[in-house]
Formats: sequence, structure tokens, C-alpha cells
Amino acid sequence: MDVTRRFVLMGLSAGGLSACVGGGGGSGSAAVADPGLRPQPNAGWSAWVADFMPRAQGAGISPAVLDRAFRNAGFLPGVIDRDRNQTEFTRTLEDYLAIAASDQRIALGRAAMARHGGELAAIQARYGVESEVVAAVWGLESQYGTRRGDIPVMSALSTLAYEGRRGAFFEGQLIAALKIVQAGDVAPDAMVGSWAGAMGHTQFIPTSYLQFAVDFTGDGRRDIWAEDPTDALASTAAYLARSGWQTGQLWGAEVQLPPGFDTGLTGREARRASSDWAAMGVRAADGGPLPDHGPGAVVLPQGPMGPAFILWRNFGVILRYNNALNYGIGVGHLSDRLRGGGPIRAAFPPDAQGLTLADRQELQRRLTAAGFDTDGSDGVVGGKTVAAIKAYEGANGLPVTGAATAALLARLR
Repeated sequence: MDVTRRFVLMGLSAGGLSACVGGGGGSGSAAVADPGLRPQPNAGWSAWVADFMPRAQGAGISPAVLDRAFRNAGFLPGVIDRDRNQTEFTRTLEDYLAIAASDQRIALGRAAMARHGGELAAIQARYGVESEVVAAVWGLESQYGTRRGDIPVMSALSTLAYEGRRGAFFEGQLIAALKIVQAGDVAPDAMVGSWAGAMGHTQFIPTSYLQFAVDFTGDGRRDIWAEDPTDALASTAAYLARSGWQTGQLWGAEVQLPPGFDTGLTGREARRASSDWAAMGVRAADGGPLPDHGPGAVVLPQGPMGPAFILWRNFGVILRYNNALNYGIGVGHLSDRLRGGGPIRAAFPPDAQGLTLADRQELQRRLTAAGFDTDGSDGVVGGKTVAAIKAYEGANGLPVTGAATAALLARLR
């Protein structure tokens, strides 16, 4: 998922950290349950498609491919709804990591790496991107292939191009998708993905697929949709390698800052030599010497009361896949956990309601025990937790706010 795909995330971040990082306490139901995400007749969309056909042929798409691609396509009103109503809030890094690097995701990742260890080793040998990093992207984008999306891509992209809010972008993606079909990599009906056209195990948009996808299995197709994830994982490694990944170099690391450290020196653009940071008293999280992987930036994602990280060159490469700070740290930290590393050492500050992650997890457990199911206790206050709080408040004659507060936790205790 590259920087042009900031808005095609499924769920938290449809396929990506996205449907996978929705949170046990708040992710939505699968898109397939929505009838608005199945092709429907629409006169305006049909007229747009008729007008689009000559442009597609001008871009080199054959009439036969266009006929096959649009034979079962149609307008998807649910795609328009999602495009106009994307969640704009940003989760804190604590909430993000509670999902992205949960015990369940780590266990699933280690099991997936064990199943595909030979393929991942061969991919690492060819592209120089460590297996744990490739697996971490896979884990965040589709929960190791279990949530790849099944919305018809031709219908989704043509709907978004017809709708027009980002018409030129989505028409470009549609033409790229048609080129993929024309090359024989996938049949139109098998080309499925997120509501915004992100596809496969690691959620490539069509233009990124054309640029980076590889046929690692040697069967003549770059098949990122198959149950076998090999081509998708190799394509992700190829993407990162061509974006400048440095083999053997860390993405970043949690660090300790010395007392009185000038936080004005932090920020992603404030890069200094690792030796300079070390001279200022910056240490590894365990108190040991700061590793030296070249110039890096020290960041405080949740302010001076939360964990600090140093980010090196490979972190910028991860951001080429998805240009979001939380995503980059999520991939990096998950890759460390898959390698056997431990959790974040520093405590995160309480939220705006004064609750810690442990408090929010307790609140979810107590709500569920009281008969108001939050669908998990990850400590992330999502839609299902909010609904459970509202139901509890209503049932107990309280003002219905849906807010996870210290007062509510005290009452539940």
C-alpha cells in the first residue's frame, strides 16, 4: 500500500490495517454482508462506462478484454458510501499497536511464517528484505491472507471513477486493472479486493501491481489473489527493495531519553547521526548503547510522557508502502515481535478520560460480563464498545453518551 493509497485502507487502515486493524472492541462487519457492495444496475454508471470504452481502447485495452471485464460489472452504491464517510480520526499509537501487534496477531504471524518459511527464506535471499518485515506487512494488510477483500475490483473502480470525486485517479486505477487482466494474470471475476481496489494478500492497488508485482513461483502469472501467498509476499519484498531497503539495517527502535532532554530536537525531519544522539544521552530502550544505523530521527508519537523511538532509513522505505507514522511503527514493531523481541517498554500516557490501556481492557471485560458485549477486550474503544456502553447506560437510567470514562469503570466495579 503506497502513499497514493492513503484513502484505500479497509477498516482501520478493507484489507489492510485496515479490516485487520479494526480492533476487537470496534471493527465493523465484513463488507460482503452489505448488498450495496454487489453490482447493481445504474443508468448513469452505464452511460459513463460507454463513454469510458474509447478511452480505455486508446490506452491499449482490447475490445475483447473490455467485454470480459464489464460483462458482470455494475454500480456499487456501498462503495460511494464508504468513500464519502471514511473515518477521519487517527488512533493513538497505543491503540494501533494494541491491535497491530496483539498477542493473537503475533501468534498467527509466527504460525504463518512457520508454514511458509521456505518461501520467505527464498524471497529474502533474492530481494534482501528480511522475512519478518515481509510477514509484518502481510499481517497488517490482510491478517496473513485471511482478510483479503472480495469486492469486484472492476465494479468498485468504475463506480468510484464514475462518482467523480477522485475520478481521474480511479480511472487510472481502472485502466491499470484492465491491463492486469489483459496480461493474463487474473480473470476479471477473480479480481477482487477492497472497496477502493486494493488487492491480494498485501493489498496492492493496480498501478503498484503493474510496477512492482513479480511472478516468483514461475507459473507465468503474478498471482497475488491465490491462496498460496508466495507471489504476493515476493511482490511486497520487491516493492520494498526497489524503494531502497537496506538489508541488515533496523527500521528503528524504542529508545530512552535522558532527564531534561530537549524535546524540541525531535520530529521526523530532525535527522542526526546516531552518534550525535548517543552523545546527547539517548540510549536503547533497555539502557544499553544506542545502535548505529546511520542518521535517524527521534520521535514522540504520544508526546513526552509516552515512548520515544529513533527511526532510521528503512523506516522511510516502509512509509513508501503506507505513508503513516503509526503504520510504519506498527510494521517495524510487529516485525521485531515476530523475530522474538519484546513489547514496548515505556508506558503510554492515560487517554483524555484518564484511562490507561489496562483500564479500558477492564472496562470492556466488565461490560461484557454484565451482558453488554464489546466483542473482545483489546482496550481499543471502537464502535462495538461504544454501542455496549450506550446500551448499558440506557439500561441503567444513565445519560446515554457512549463515552468510556473513569466514572463508568468505577460504577462497573
